[in-house]
Parts: sequence; C-alpha cells; structure tokens
Amino acid sequence: MTLREATIQPFVEFSFMRRALLGCLFVALGCAPIGVFLLLRRMSLMGDAMSHAILPGVAVGFLLAGMSVPMLSLGGLVAGLAVALAAGMTTRTTILREDASLAAFYLISLAVGVILVSLKGNNVDLLHVLFGTVLALDDSALLLLGGIAAMTPPMLMFIRRPLVIECFDPTFLRAVSGCGPWVHMVFLALVVLNLVGGFQALGTLMAVGLMMLPAATARLWARTLGGMIGVSLLIAFAASYFGLLLSYHATLPSGPAIVLTAGVLLLLSIFLAPHRGMLSRHWLRSHLEG
Repeated sequence: MTLREATIQPFVEFSFMRRALLGCLFVALGCAPIGVFLLLRRMSLMGDAMSHAILPGVAVGFLLAGMSVPMLSLGGLVAGLAVALAAGMTTRTTILREDASLAAFYLISLAVGVILVSLKGNNVDLLHVLFGTVLALDDSALLLLGGIAAMTPPMLMFIRRPLVIECFDPTFLRAVSGCGPWVHMVFLALVVLNLVGGFQALGTLMAVGLMMLPAATARLWARTLGGMIGVSLLIAFAASYFGLLLSYHATLPSGPAIVLTAGVLLLLSIFLAPHRGMLSRHWLRSHLEG
C-alpha cells in the first residue's frame, strides 16, 4: 500500500468519506473554541454533562419523526437548554452547587433518554443516537453542522471580552458590569448548540470528545488564548482526518476512532509538549538541580 492509498485514496474514492470529513471539520470548527473557554472556566465536565442532557429531547424527536435531523436537533436543543436553566435555578435557590446540580440533572436526562429511545427503537437505533453515524451524514445534517460552525466563532468574538474576564476574575466582572449572567447564558446556549450539532456526527456520548480533548491538548502547547484556540482547531482537524482513516483501514466505529485519535494526541502531548510536558519539566528540574 502506497502513502497516497493510505492517506488520500479513501477520500478521493468514496463520497461518504468526504462527507464525513466535511461534517467532522464543521463540528471541530465550532466545538474546539468552545472547549477552550470551558477549560479556562474550569467547566470541563459541563460539556460531558450537557452532552448527556440533550438525550431526552433527541429521544422525543426520534419517537415523533424517526431519524429526522430537524426534529432530533430541535429536541436536543430544547432539552439541553432546559437542563441548563434548571441547573442554574437549582444552584441559585438551594444549597447545591452548579456541578452537583448538573450531575443530578444529566443523570436523570440520560436515563430518561435511553428509556424513551428503547420504547420505539431497537438496539441499532440506540447505538446510532449514542455513538453517531458520521459515515451517513446527509445534506440536511451537513447544512446544520455548517450553520452552527458559521455561527459559533462570530458569537464567541462578540462576547469574548466579558467571557475572558469571567474566566479569570468573575468578581471583577460583577463589580464593573451587569452583563455576567447573560454572557453565561449565551455561552451555555452555544455549548448546547454545538453539542446538538456534534451529536449528528459523533452521537451524544462522543460529541464532547472533539470539544474537550483538543482544548486540553492545546493547553499544554500554547500560552495565549489565541494560541490555544488555534492549536485546538489544528488538533481537532487532525483527529478528524486521521480518525476517519483509522476507522476505514481498521474497520472500527468512526466516532470512537476520532475521539481515540484525539486522546492519543493528548497523551503524547502530556509527555512531549515543551515547557509543560512531563519530559521537559523533568529535564528542567534535573538541570536546575545540577
């Protein structure tokens, strides 16, 4: 097998591979920057919680219209926003903190969603919802993913100043401006929207992979916000491309293969990243001791 046959030929020969790659690139373009801000705000697990929270809405859309992209997306969006609002209200009216509220609501949502899908569908339908069908993206799914990818970066640019301030000094933001709560809600809406898009390709369980793993990898390589976003996008694009190649040549599920590729890049970065990797820190410590 030549290098071209191993790396390019599958995308040249098969249209479903090209569509899968395009869909994954759309997902990465929206999810990777969102993941950077979640990481900086110490809300990394919120992405995982919200990816589970959209499942009941997706299940209701599935019960009403089968595997219809508009209904699945609308249901997931409504369910995700409802869980985010419910967790926020619980945090403000009880002694429970936001992480506990989200954990409680996402567990309830996951259980309800799985039961609802099981009522009408079978195990294959449930696997499609949980792990995605990136190799079967149609025009409507690609349009949805492209629309979300086109919307997310401008919205993040619009709220970037209060969002960055809130990442590092939320008390200062509350003291000088009253925009903190609505910025937080806009950001949560973007998180849910991108998870709904990512679910179309990678499923509700895997969608958060392209959101958090590239962001965590970028944190090891970059020192500025712009650098982190740029590196996270490169990592997400690389994971999408090589993950699809891995799934094609090794006959593996595409969504898990993409997330696994992103995970391998993170593990390599933990050891090899300059300044912040384990090897470089060990060498620097040994050098200083010597």
